[in-house]
Amino acid sequence: MPNSFDAANPPFDRLSEREIDGMRDAIDIGYFRPGEYLITAGEPVESLFVIIKGEIEELDGDDLVALLGRNDSFDTRATVQGKGRHAFRARSETLAYLLPNAAIQRLIADNPRFGAFFYLDISRKLEAMAREEADTQQGSLMRTRVRDLFLQPAEFIDAADSIEAAGHRMRDINSNTLLVRDGERTGIVTGMNLSKAAVLHRMPIDGPVEPVVHFDIVSVDEDDFVFQALLEMTKNGKRRIVVKRGEEIVGILEDIDLLGFLAGNAQVVAGRIERAKSKADLVIAAREISDQVRTLRRQDVRVEVISEIVSDLNRRLIAKTFALTAPPDLRKRACLIVMGSEGRGEQTVRTDQDNGLILAEPVDQSMLDGFRAEFTAALEEFGFPPCPGNVMVRNPFWSKTADEYLADFHRWVAAPDENAMMNVAIFYDAAAVAGRVDLLPRVKDALIASVRSEKVYLARFAHAIEAFETPIGLFNNLIEKDGALDLKKGGVFPIVHGVRSLALEHGLAETSTVERIEKLVHANVLRADFGRDLKEAFHFLTTMRLDNQLAERAGREAVVRTATLGSTQRDLLREAFKVVKQFRDFLRRHYNFAMF
Repeated sequence: MPNSFDAANPPFDRLSEREIDGMRDAIDIGYFRPGEYLITAGEPVESLFVIIKGEIEELDGDDLVALLGRNDSFDTRATVQGKGRHAFRARSETLAYLLPNAAIQRLIADNPRFGAFFYLDISRKLEAMAREEADTQQGSLMRTRVRDLFLQPAEFIDAADSIEAAGHRMRDINSNTLLVRDGERTGIVTGMNLSKAAVLHRMPIDGPVEPVVHFDIVSVDEDDFVFQALLEMTKNGKRRIVVKRGEEIVGILEDIDLLGFLAGNAQVVAGRIERAKSKADLVIAAREISDQVRTLRRQDVRVEVISEIVSDLNRRLIAKTFALTAPPDLRKRACLIVMGSEGRGEQTVRTDQDNGLILAEPVDQSMLDGFRAEFTAALEEFGFPPCPGNVMVRNPFWSKTADEYLADFHRWVAAPDENAMMNVAIFYDAAAVAGRVDLLPRVKDALIASVRSEKVYLARFAHAIEAFETPIGLFNNLIEKDGALDLKKGGVFPIVHGVRSLALEHGLAETSTVERIEKLVHANVLRADFGRDLKEAFHFLTTMRLDNQLAERAGREAVVRTATLGSTQRDLLREAFKVVKQFRDFLRRHYNFAMF
């Protein structure tokens, strides 16, 4: 291999020193004159090219797709497929390394990180990267041993001991589980087993505990990894397993403790919300919800799972707040809704309040005003700041009868100014969380019916994606502003709103962006492969955005500074923005933005 070859350039930065050395004798150098084709579309490709100097044009027919320069490599797809879809032509005198396909194929087979660069679409690249991160970032699931978790004590009783004695022993050691010896057998009995025996089966409490003991115990060693314990629980349908040190039983691992570790104690938080008797109780739960995001991400949980968990906990919190602050008469006549990212189930870091109320019929005004103020103030106390756009229950505009909303829809469509279209977008993402939840589908169906046949309106609605530029150039280079990229404006928003526009046009009831994409694919609005790319690009951008928000402290709008990224992340960020760019081009054609 020539000494000047840059092994730090992706994808070669993923190779070991041994693998780089193994390529040394295989590499050749080629010289190409201006206008000379290195790859012809549809023809077999024998090498991967890496540009030393010069410029190469990537062509799709007569269209210039990209302009490649020093250290750029091509054609990775052809390396996998054997033939190229695009042609590559020298624009100027060019020198390039030629890496034979046979050598590249061996490396792809032996090195998954290297192979991820050559996958055919961004969805596979991003999936591979997620697997790689789980393996290389020392995620807690993979490196934690069972001994590091909380274990119930290994407390034994005899099978001949009474049910009453077992209950007293549980109370004395503050545990709900006991181990039971019966000759050569060892079993487990729980407090629930004792309760059922005494209450449901009328068994005498002075009788032996043996009939209610489970002797089909499952065990793991304390040095086993946590994921092995999870597999044993799942495979055997057990809520608790025995932990051993050699042949000695040293404790009992219960599902609540294992799941609390894996999910950052989300179940504990949910239980705290359900048991809350006052707003003061909910303050603690709200603080714990915020902690979940950082805990879950630290454990390498995927962003879509974090969103699902956090959105569920927030909705529980908001519903409980409604139950504590709304008078009984209002709870019977009103539907509490959440909107924005909360409505789509895509919230991670806590954002502003986005909520409203749908009334089945008019209610006492003083009662309604009192609830509006108390509910909004409670959420502020829990850490949900007021919405700058005043999209809150406190605002009468978002807290009124179903008939009043229906009248608004007609005005929003008849006079589609910027505010009216924003209101449609806000309400279309709404989800019901408490009260008369049957009211929302009826009202939302009316909104969809009033809009979906209005082609010009839908085009204006979708045109909002043009408010921000996607930070990728004509030749797929990242375009930074002040050394940073705005992930939300440049990537997340065009996907969310573009998908929202198509979903509204096709009358979809789903609220989450991913579910809408899947429905659009099913309806043949989007190709299956592009829908997959769009979902993975959305997940990647939201993951990167979350990581930057956490680094900048939760709640701040984050941008990414590419100088801080590794080559793999920069490559995948470029790929994700390419998908966004393709999606925007699709929307421009679909809605004929040229008319505006």
